[in-house]
Amino acid sequence: MPILGGQIVQSLDDGTAVFRPGVLEIEGERVARIHWGEFRNGVELGDAETLICPGFIDAHLHLPQFDSIGAAGIPLLRWLDEVIYPAEARWNDVEVARSMIARVAKQCLAFGTTGICAFAAPSQESTLAALETFSRNGFRGVIGQVMMDRDAPDDLLRETQQLVDQVQETLTRYPASGRMAAAVTPRFALTCSEPLLHAAGRLVADSGAVVQTHLAETLDECQKVSDNFAGAAYVDVYRQAGILTPRCLLGHGIHLDARARQTIAEHGAVIAHCPTANAFLGSGTMNRAAHQRSEISVALGSDIGAGFERSMVRVGRAMIEAAMIVRQQAGVDAPAWQTVPTAAHAWHQITAGNADALGWTDAGRIRPGGTADLVLIRPDIPWRDSPCPLSTLMYAWDDRWIRQTYLRGQVRYSSSESVSR
Repeated sequence: MPILGGQIVQSLDDGTAVFRPGVLEIEGERVARIHWGEFRNGVELGDAETLICPGFIDAHLHLPQFDSIGAAGIPLLRWLDEVIYPAEARWNDVEVARSMIARVAKQCLAFGTTGICAFAAPSQESTLAALETFSRNGFRGVIGQVMMDRDAPDDLLRETQQLVDQVQETLTRYPASGRMAAAVTPRFALTCSEPLLHAAGRLVADSGAVVQTHLAETLDECQKVSDNFAGAAYVDVYRQAGILTPRCLLGHGIHLDARARQTIAEHGAVIAHCPTANAFLGSGTMNRAAHQRSEISVALGSDIGAGFERSMVRVGRAMIEAAMIVRQQAGVDAPAWQTVPTAAHAWHQITAGNADALGWTDAGRIRPGGTADLVLIRPDIPWRDSPCPLSTLMYAWDDRWIRQTYLRGQVRYSSSESVSR
């Protein structure tokens, strides 16, 4: 029974995080007990300077794109053609995919990520390999076979009915009720025919699965969607297909007007904010505060490989920076705290905030009876002496501070082991 001691991160009802000293005991897959207050004898790992955090949750990433991080200076649609589609085509070879999947899972654990919403590739076999690997390691989340039946390289396209049949089979093997589940994953409207989008909507309705796609990442993309769908607004293309549901996760959502926000809010869909990727590709800056005023749930994702940060702590910091840019551009007179999240908000967002947005009741929080998905962090700076300790940790963040990552009560990453290899 591992016994860990340290400053334990807790989320509050106001959407911020705090830390409290305590000792937690793990039994099997779960946190059995938490003893709040001063440390006592018997603590196996940790001390007063150790931070014990819920595992980080990444609400939007692309597994085949980890090796494509850093292909800079190309707008979205060219970047897909020149960099990403060739990378995803390599996953047509399942052995190539298996090798990369193993590396990617290890990287996620090394950066403290224990929950994911991930796009795989158009290959069903490679998607199943990803689901099997991440499930075996104990991750929480969803992974989806990328669905495309037009306007992409031939080696990535599949017939509409073939895609529907393959995704249906995968949903049966990894149902929505599972800790690691299959997702319905039409890439975005530009690579999906209208029949495929409507079929995706039916799959979602029948299975209760998460559906993940992209929305309004660039202005060029928005115009092309309107041209391809008889002038329809981007969000209406998805609404008419039956994709907009409370289990719909929309990547980016940058270029949205008030009506589009209202439509998303009415259907309960979630926007996955990807600030590092948006900055990297020059796509624009999402107005998080405007989405929240419209009562849209917002999650946070790395969007690897357009996103260049594998650490959700750094993505949380980028969320703050993006909000500052929006505020400065708007010339807002209100105090910054009314429109810009703090580090305490960001720590909440990458843990319990993402879990809440995704409807996960078994992740994102450390509590008795909860699943023991944990990150043990030992900073090498006097962070508790700071007037804003969580802010100091976020802005001084060093991934080498992560000592261990736990999934379902088991140590799946240890910094000492990684150094010895």
